[in-house]
Amino acid sequence: MKEAQALPENERQRCEVWTRVMGYHRPVAAFNPGKQSEHHERCHFTEMAVRKSAQA
Repeated sequence: MKEAQALPENERQRCEVWTRVMGYHRPVAAFNPGKQSEHHERCHFTEMAVRKSAQA
């Protein structure tokens, strides 16, 4: 696996985060302060891949 390389601060670019709210997508930056706080408290998860059984 390749080693991660850090960019100098002057070459970095801000990433705009979008989320699905009430059936449509919106940028988190457009949320009011209370909704932004709620978004930051959410638990994010990564779904693990399921290994296929040899007997299936």
